[in-house]
Amino acid sequence: MAMKNLRSNFEPGTTRWAVRRTQWKEMGMSDEDMLKPKIAVVNTSNRLSSCFQHVDKISVAVQNAIRAHGGYPFEVRTVATSDFVTSAGKKARYLMPTRDLMVNEVECMVEGAVLDGIVFLSSCDKTTPAHLMAAARLNVPSIVLSCGYQLGGQCLAGNYVDIDDVYEAIGSVASGSKTFEELVDMTNHAISTPGVCAGLGTANSMQIVAEALGMALPGNAPILADSAKLYRYCELVGKRIVEMVENDENPRAIITQKAIENAIMVVLAIGGSVNTVRHLSAIATEAEINMDVVKTYEKYADTIHLLTAVRPNGPYRTEDLEAAGGCRAVMKRLESFLHLDALTVSGKTVGENIIDAQVKRDEVIRFMEDPQSYRPGVAILRGNLCPNGAIVKLSAVPNEMPGFEGRAVIFDSEDEAIKVGIGEGKIQAGDVVILRNMGPKGGPGTVFACSFVAALNGANLGSNVAVVTDGELSGLNRGIIIGQVMPEAAVGGPLAVVQEGDRICIDFIKRTMNIDIPESELLERLREWQPAKRELPPGYLAQYWELVQPIEQGAVLGYRAFRDR
Repeated sequence: MAMKNLRSNFEPGTTRWAVRRTQWKEMGMSDEDMLKPKIAVVNTSNRLSSCFQHVDKISVAVQNAIRAHGGYPFEVRTVATSDFVTSAGKKARYLMPTRDLMVNEVECMVEGAVLDGIVFLSSCDKTTPAHLMAAARLNVPSIVLSCGYQLGGQCLAGNYVDIDDVYEAIGSVASGSKTFEELVDMTNHAISTPGVCAGLGTANSMQIVAEALGMALPGNAPILADSAKLYRYCELVGKRIVEMVENDENPRAIITQKAIENAIMVVLAIGGSVNTVRHLSAIATEAEINMDVVKTYEKYADTIHLLTAVRPNGPYRTEDLEAAGGCRAVMKRLESFLHLDALTVSGKTVGENIIDAQVKRDEVIRFMEDPQSYRPGVAILRGNLCPNGAIVKLSAVPNEMPGFEGRAVIFDSEDEAIKVGIGEGKIQAGDVVILRNMGPKGGPGTVFACSFVAALNGANLGSNVAVVTDGELSGLNRGIIIGQVMPEAAVGGPLAVVQEGDRICIDFIKRTMNIDIPESELLERLREWQPAKRELPPGYLAQYWELVQPIEQGAVLGYRAFRDR
């Protein structure tokens, strides 16, 4: 199958044509292959984490499908992090910056080689948003294949255990309510298959977002990793990407304001990760869409109710959500609210994709008239502590809790908060723990606050203590957790001037968060504030610090960071 006017087909006899042909002929490409649509299969596989262990097989299956349908695949490898493995270095500072490094690597490989289309194999937390950002930036035919979630297992005591349970057990050991030996047993059994974390954390949330945006085929999320169903999607994706190249179907016709609004509604309905806010903001920025994503979450907060209760929001697991019909079924419940005319990578509209969708388990995906909660799954708080907003996962907060007030207890590192706050008992019931200077600029690269939150729950303090941070949270976190405080402390946001013992007032009904001091005193503190002097060693984190934009715009890298100064 030869296609005309492919951008990858250089004029015969030119330098670029000759030297590339020489390279590719040695690789076994035929003259016919040279004329086919050339598809990048972006493989995020590495041997550092169970998240990626099956992706090499998926890559082979997708490549075979592309060949079978008239295209020629080129596997492209990029950096990819695992939140539970590559968080070890520099207090997880590499995690958020790696998202944008991935985007730039895709640009270098695809644009440098002038390929015609892209299949993104998306797995752990940062890969899906990075792939969607790259698709929006490059605007060549692209499709995301969600590579699926892992299953938990049974520990020796016979109890179900997954990575989220392990995470929280760390606090139980620190507080003495669980033994080290019990923790070891949990680590031996918590993951029984490859794939991303079992709960509705950032990875599964963003894979669902990819489908809700229209950038993944309908029915692709959530999906069990290494399942027969996933390999059927490999065949569908391989066929579809060749068609998209032939028809010149580009991401910016799909990633539109309507599509992002659809994705936000789905996030609110499932109680998705708080990190979807920053990632959708970044996707909008890369697509050059002039919209305020944070305000859009607020716009739909009282319209879209929480329909699911998947861990950590409730008793159901991700496999229950898949069995109930997954993203398609959730969108079917939201049918009267969605932009049904939004285009998708299937070649059909959202309305056409869900016309025959069914909810197979009503108790897992509830009706809008009878939701799990009338409060939104994710909400934006405003106030003098967060004038540009802060994010709370209300689906993980008890329904009966209208708010929280307490004295500020301040830490500048997660380790100190766990050791001194939990281990030595500095944190008491009723406190508001402030973890600050941990945002994109403050890290640089957002620093983990989520391990502390999990430890807090393991120490049985999660329902009696609030956490307010500009650091990195996990979609698996539960409790009274306020994240992505904007502006972040490192750029002079009000979080920077909170003092030990200040009273913090959080209202989930009015969706406000304030420091209880006179406005004149707050303004005086802000006037006196000075940024800390930074002497960063040479390397990527120093470059990230120079280039990163505000978290309100998704913490995207680029020339805009200089333009806006």
